[in-house]
Amino acid sequence: MSAPGGAPSPGPRSGSMGPGANGGGMPMSSQPPLSGTPVPQPPTPGQSGPMSQQNLNQIVIDYLAKKGYSRTEAMLRMESANQEIDGRPLPPLGEDARPKFKQGFDLLKTWVEENLDLYKPELRRVLWPLFVYSFLNMITSLYTNEAKQFFEANKNMFLPEHTDDIRILEPISLPEHVQDNSTAKLYRGNKYRVVLSNPAYTNLLQFLESKEKEGGSVMNAILSSYCTVKTMDRAADDRFSFAAMLGQIGAGQSFPAEDEGIPGHHPGSAYTGDNPAMAGTLPRLRLGKMPMEETLEGDVRAELAEEDEKESPLQGRNTLVQEFDQMIKKEEDDEAPTRNDIPFPPSTARDVAVEVMKVKENRDRYRLEGRTGGVGPGVSVCMFTFHNTYDSINCLDFSDDNMLVAAGFSQSYIRVWSLDGKNIEEAHADLEKLHDLPPSNSRRLIGHSGPVYAVSFAPSASKAENVSDQDRVPTNARWLLSSSADKTVRLWSLDMWQCMVIYRGHDRPVWDLSWGPFGHYFASAGADKTARLWVTDHPRQQRIFVGHDQDVDCICFHPNSAYVFTASCDHTVRMWAVTTGNAVRMFTGHTGNVTAMECSRDGKILASADDQGSIFLWDLAPGRLLKRMRGHGKGGIWSLSWSVESTVLVSGGADGTVRVWDVSAPQDATQGRVISEGGAGTKLDAANAPAAGQSKKKKGKDVVVSPDQISAFPTKKSPVYKVKFTNMNLVVAGGAYLP
Repeated sequence: MSAPGGAPSPGPRSGSMGPGANGGGMPMSSQPPLSGTPVPQPPTPGQSGPMSQQNLNQIVIDYLAKKGYSRTEAMLRMESANQEIDGRPLPPLGEDARPKFKQGFDLLKTWVEENLDLYKPELRRVLWPLFVYSFLNMITSLYTNEAKQFFEANKNMFLPEHTDDIRILEPISLPEHVQDNSTAKLYRGNKYRVVLSNPAYTNLLQFLESKEKEGGSVMNAILSSYCTVKTMDRAADDRFSFAAMLGQIGAGQSFPAEDEGIPGHHPGSAYTGDNPAMAGTLPRLRLGKMPMEETLEGDVRAELAEEDEKESPLQGRNTLVQEFDQMIKKEEDDEAPTRNDIPFPPSTARDVAVEVMKVKENRDRYRLEGRTGGVGPGVSVCMFTFHNTYDSINCLDFSDDNMLVAAGFSQSYIRVWSLDGKNIEEAHADLEKLHDLPPSNSRRLIGHSGPVYAVSFAPSASKAENVSDQDRVPTNARWLLSSSADKTVRLWSLDMWQCMVIYRGHDRPVWDLSWGPFGHYFASAGADKTARLWVTDHPRQQRIFVGHDQDVDCICFHPNSAYVFTASCDHTVRMWAVTTGNAVRMFTGHTGNVTAMECSRDGKILASADDQGSIFLWDLAPGRLLKRMRGHGKGGIWSLSWSVESTVLVSGGADGTVRVWDVSAPQDATQGRVISEGGAGTKLDAANAPAAGQSKKKKGKDVVVSPDQISAFPTKKSPVYKVKFTNMNLVVAGGAYLP
């Protein structure tokens, strides 16, 4: 393959990831991606106010504890605990507040259960924070016996949703326990977020005001001091629709609370590392695959049954229907989002054809089960090299049907080639004649006014073989996304070979793009420190993810479409919930700029790579690092891809090698091998030792190869821009020859 020359440019965006001008940034959407109370900062010299008093109290308490004045320390803890989050004294609850906690809560509980079924699920969510804060206030007010009776009488109604919190709070019986209990400190130090529809919230306030003397004033005081109530119109949020609410009532479920609670504490938004006191408080993730639409599932099953009748499977292999049933059963093991959470358009005939092809590929693929007996699986790589590019290619992508490859150039255009070298017009002869396009194995897409930094084909499946019926719905790629230094994202039709939509929103260059696993949605990452979620049929973004301190360089989707991952040159990786725009995980550990990311196909592990040559594997559910794998030279790992089974990872980068990694093998740093580090084209033998021809060259810094590496494939002076596992578990890679 060849491409016209142009001005020299580094590899895929290397050198283009400059640090942002300022840290932080204000959320730009109506629903802020990050929420929660700000972290209290130490007072500056001369500063006065409640926070400085609170810090002074803590200093005195520490001194008393050190000197052994335990009774004085306990009294001061009691007094300092009787204040709001920002240090102000709690609102006066009155002399007769002792019985009002229980009386007010019991009245409210009875009122909620007798309320309309339409409002009952969401009003029940208010009872939990009122229960917790009533209990903690009774303890700090020295109503110990009443507090224990109150806790025992009401704890069962909050099982099993809040089992962990109840178990941790139950032993509390003295004010000093509140200070020492991590969960109690979390609740006392943050406001609990509650989401209610407008009618339900108005109804609640009217009831509390009407029962002011019977305990309503105490509940109202707790609600205003310790809770942040966010009201939503029913028309603005599908979860408040009559159909959704009635559906929850029928299923016996309470109102969904993904964006409720203590920020960073289940079931609220995520702990993102900003507040050390909240460490270890992570929300529960739904990592299972999104269930298939019932209509689509029925159509796919019928189509597969027809295929089985036409052609029987080989001996020992499943029929297509059996394979489909196994795939569905496997997906049901994990908790998954629903299609009510993430709206998609109705399925079409194309979707049926794509799903049918996925089942065929899943059954007939080459299986990679990871390392067995110390011998890695046999992985083959097909490398496509671009010549005469003069270092002007910034990005590459292969279509899922293995028919096309697209490249973005520094000269502001995109070129699409057929991988087999045949004329592209053969697939769409009628359209080619319509537009008078001459036969060619490539097409040029012109429209951007700046270097193209990312290209991405829409999800598709392999084209059916031996199909003579012209009415058969094709399943190969028909759409391409691109992003550029001109601050725009463009959607190109590969039928018309024209730009169909221009998406504007970023105010600086857009570094990366990622299609959602089912199409329809896509995400972009830019130099303006934000990532954005888009729907293909809307020109404006649906979500803005704000939180990184510098450029967002990489972005990818979770396989179930419910989460988006972003990586920045602030050396962090963040995971965002699509439904709320909140961060649910933050991963730290990279010492360089993160240059590539990919989530495993089973949705449980995230792989991220940096320009220091390291690959990190993160376990998403507990939010912890599994291991670090090394072997690449410095300069950037530019692409990662997972096998279908999620047991093997393949990577490619600036050192001119494609490397295969065993995911399941345990990390053992003592078994690493040391090799000579080289740039693109460094020749390595089977044992990854320096080649004989390099002995006269100046030695570079040694690179340690961790034992997780299965094999390495060197190129001839070609940095690898893109690697990709196909659905048949074959690997394709692409790069430009740079002598």
